[in-house]
Amino acid sequence: MIVAIPKEIAPGENRVAAVPATVKELIKKGLEVHVETGAGEGSFIPDADYEKAGAVIEKTPADLYAAAEFVLKVNHPLMNEKLGQHEIDLVKEGSAILSFFQTTKETELVKLYQKRKITGFSMTLIPRTTLAQKMDALSSQSNIAGYKSVLMGAVHLGVFMPLLMTAAGTIPPAKVLILGAGVAGLQAIATAKRLGAQVEAFDVRPVVKEQVESLGAKFVEVETDTTEGVGEGGYAKETSDEYKRKQQALIKTHIAKSDLVITTALIPGRPAPILIPEDVVDAMKPGAVIVDLAAENGGNCSLTTPGSVIRRNGVTIDGTLNIPGSMPVHASQLYAKNVSAFVTYLCPEGKLNLNFEDEIISGAMFTHNGEVTHAATQKALSK
Repeated sequence: MIVAIPKEIAPGENRVAAVPATVKELIKKGLEVHVETGAGEGSFIPDADYEKAGAVIEKTPADLYAAAEFVLKVNHPLMNEKLGQHEIDLVKEGSAILSFFQTTKETELVKLYQKRKITGFSMTLIPRTTLAQKMDALSSQSNIAGYKSVLMGAVHLGVFMPLLMTAAGTIPPAKVLILGAGVAGLQAIATAKRLGAQVEAFDVRPVVKEQVESLGAKFVEVETDTTEGVGEGGYAKETSDEYKRKQQALIKTHIAKSDLVITTALIPGRPAPILIPEDVVDAMKPGAVIVDLAAENGGNCSLTTPGSVIRRNGVTIDGTLNIPGSMPVHASQLYAKNVSAFVTYLCPEGKLNLNFEDEIISGAMFTHNGEVTHAATQKALSK
């Protein structure tokens, strides 16, 4: 079976779905790997390295897709403005595609998958189980985002992060608040602590308190007798209105004292919950910074402008998108390993093994043979 690695066409996307090391892994499983010329440029991988690993280099997208039976991407298919053609139109009918894909948001594209009878797999839908841990691209990329967000915030700040004792006086450490203690949040905590900041963290799941404190941060907790915020598969879930009122009152107090706030609350396939409304931003001190890691789904701050950095009353709000793509070398290495783990699991003998009883395979699949196989996607299409 021929596996294809296209060059990503999303603006600012420097990642690639395979690196030479994973090309070797795929070939060892009996797959033939074709790579579009220049696919690894953004991650500083020349075509020659792919060729040494055993890949075939294709000169054009048309040549690549014409031969492909299984396409491995970072982003879901997009309109190629240079060619005046959508990537999905280049894909052979009945083939398979694996990429990041928020299927409940991109419903029109799901319909195109149906029309072309494409077997669609989304890295976003891979279940969070022990067996699928090495395939968990959401975690690998969130880890990078959490790390980079602190560095971005430090660049925006007009103050030092650590405590400094100088001849000119003592400089207190910056106060950093992390909202959300998932993979991105925990990495942000660890990074901010390494830089010497005074760190607090909040999460709707009380179970993460021990993890937060083990990294040296103070856990900000909303008192409740219920299991608010604890969702399936390790994710947070949306909370009740009463909990949100308590949460916002508590968070507002802590945000007002913070120099840097990093928000990470992102529920897959859903609009990001608003954690920082406009009045809370207005309560922040001039020079404070918000880095919103949920900007892709609208943002945790009501004033976030996805893809832009704005300023409101002296407060900087950073809504930069695709932060992992700004660290393409390691982001591609990690993502490619996630992809390779899934593909070798799916194709143990060099061809697709569509075992619909397997929770990983059926969980990651959302379309097959013209049908939508994912319940939440079906529901989104019916609206």
